[in-house]
Amino acid sequence: MDWDDFQAALFDLDGVITPTAEVHMRAWRDMFTAFLGARPEQAAYTDDDYFRYIDGKPRYDGVRSFLLSRGIMLPEGSGAAESSRETVSGLGNLKDEMFADTLQRDGVQAYPGSVALLDYLSDRPIVLGIVSSSRNAVNVLKAAGLLERFAFVVDGKVAAQQGLPGKPAPDTYLHAAGLAQASATTSVVVEDATSGVAAGRAGRFGLVVGVDRGAGADALTSAGADMVVTDLDQLIDTAQRTDDKERS
Repeated sequence: MDWDDFQAALFDLDGVITPTAEVHMRAWRDMFTAFLGARPEQAAYTDDDYFRYIDGKPRYDGVRSFLLSRGIMLPEGSGAAESSRETVSGLGNLKDEMFADTLQRDGVQAYPGSVALLDYLSDRPIVLGIVSSSRNAVNVLKAAGLLERFAFVVDGKVAAQQGLPGKPAPDTYLHAAGLAQASATTSVVVEDATSGVAAGRAGRFGLVVGVDRGAGADALTSAGADMVVTDLDQLIDTAQRTDDKERS
């Protein structure tokens, strides 16, 4: 790919820039395993459930999607202040508490390949932005020391404030392209979740890159990825990598 063809690069965060998708996965697994423990008639929660029903979606949408897969109906609850373990928002809030506790305790380091790509793009006239369903995106970027690398962050909080539907709808990415003063066709979407890839395809973005951190190359391609990589340093121009190696 030629980065000079694009004006904006829009990255998902968890699983693309930082390995926090693994922390999210553990939090979802622990939360739903405990929840299903009181329902022995239900099939146990697995990591496949995460990729099928939760990955990349806004938190409460992920709860709804998983519960629907098990035929479980719960009341919505009262939102961010809800603490009941028998409501959609209560379960989502519990998962968020588990994630925040882990982030504070363990911190986070970005993928080296992702940092390498950010370094490469820092010398190019391209606007970099984060588009994440998580409401923890800014805290994750601060913990990783990367917040200043991005011109803006469109996260779950921004989506709620702007009334934007979450992925797989394209609205958060289209909003980000507007902040970058770029069109969808001159913007790149970089995603590790099928829902995020589907959002990029629905928005008719110029290039949709799938990053296979576990979703599977076939699933990402089927969702609409134009290309699939396993690490972001594979998106660095080969000639540039050769020049850097010779200088070192």
